[in-house]
Amino acid sequence: MPKYREIFPGTFTMLNAVCGYISILLTLDGEYINACWFIILAGFLDALDGKVARLSGVTSRFGIELDSLADFSSFGVAPAVLIYSLKLEALGKLGWIIITAIYIMAAGYRLAKFNLYADTEEKREFVGLPVPGAALTLVSFVIFCYSLWGQVHYPELVVSMIILFAFLMVSQVEYDTFPEEFSTRQNRIKLLVLTMASIAIIIKPRLVLFPFFGLYILHGMLREFYRMFARGVEKVTARSNNREENSDQ
Repeated sequence: MPKYREIFPGTFTMLNAVCGYISILLTLDGEYINACWFIILAGFLDALDGKVARLSGVTSRFGIELDSLADFSSFGVAPAVLIYSLKLEALGKLGWIIITAIYIMAAGYRLAKFNLYADTEEKREFVGLPVPGAALTLVSFVIFCYSLWGQVHYPELVVSMIILFAFLMVSQVEYDTFPEEFSTRQNRIKLLVLTMASIAIIIKPRLVLFPFFGLYILHGMLREFYRMFARGVEKVTARSNNREENSDQ
């Protein structure tokens, strides 16, 4: 019976990989917006496969490795192909090859690191920007631009986002996971925010997705800056206290 239960999360993982493949095909055909939506669908399926695996009690190392391979295709390669195929200004052909290759390498590194920590602190917080978060922000920006202007504006911003996301994926910046239980006040606040964001996304998905994912990334960065500032203040305070103790002696 347990073997049959493994089919359910595996099905979501495989559908995730198929969505990434379809997205690449659509990109090659010039259907950029549809390609973006298939990456977003892959993100939805990726969120479901982990939940289904835990609910069915069939979480395994094989499932984690398979999920990473699907994520590499859907959130690493597919967005890179999409961004390259848009043929934006600001960089030449070689420049876009290099910049998207950097993104792919960072995504591969992040997924490999996730597998190492999958049974430890990654359950509490993501260490480094999750690859789906980076990909969904990029493709939602494309949808956002096409919805407002009919094409992607500000190619310099796209370059900046790719470089920033690549750095964040390989960094030690911590990002929130979706809470498994809501007994704490912090998790209840997260649930309220996610509920309000979901309603807004349902009403205006083309305009709300990018700000939502952008705020998620910005929140992690600001929280990390605050932690660095707090640690700096603690070190300065500790040094001042030590000097006062030494002078008293």
